[in-house]
Amino acid sequence: MSNGPIPPHVDPRKLADRGATLEGAMPLASFERLCDPLADNVGTVQAKLVFERGERRAVSIHSQLQVEVKMICQRCLELVVLPIQSECDYAVVKEGADTQSLPKGYDVLEVGEDPLDLLALVEDELLLALPIVPVHAPEDCQQPPGLDEPESSEDEVTRSNPFSVLAQLKRDPNV
Repeated sequence: MSNGPIPPHVDPRKLADRGATLEGAMPLASFERLCDPLADNVGTVQAKLVFERGERRAVSIHSQLQVEVKMICQRCLELVVLPIQSECDYAVVKEGADTQSLPKGYDVLEVGEDPLDLLALVEDELLLALPIVPVHAPEDCQQPPGLDEPESSEDEVTRSNPFSVLAQLKRDPNV
């Protein structure tokens, strides 16, 4: 087990042969694409990556990630702190290899001769875990007054349905 800084590039096959576990914290600011939709980039990503060889000597990576991010609530436009947690299992295969025989429940991760970019893998996983529409819990959200139910104005003119003429034509037997 390795506690401390997680290396940016690794060889997953060598780590799986040793049964290695990488565990540590990474600054949120080091993930450019992840910080794009966030309100700020302060914080740390807690990561645990377990490398192992499983069935048929296949290399697998089990990742557990946790981070708290600050985003803008799309309901009240105030700051919301969201805990993001992600867990994923990867089956590491050579580029172009047959993936039909892999166990179910694993995401395929094609790795060539170059080292695996671990930071990009963590960033991709966290991007997928972000909410599409960040909002507070309904009881915590400070909605602007008047947004709960639309009020009808007294000055509104009632409009006739433009298709009502067609309905009349349909009822008229002479047409």
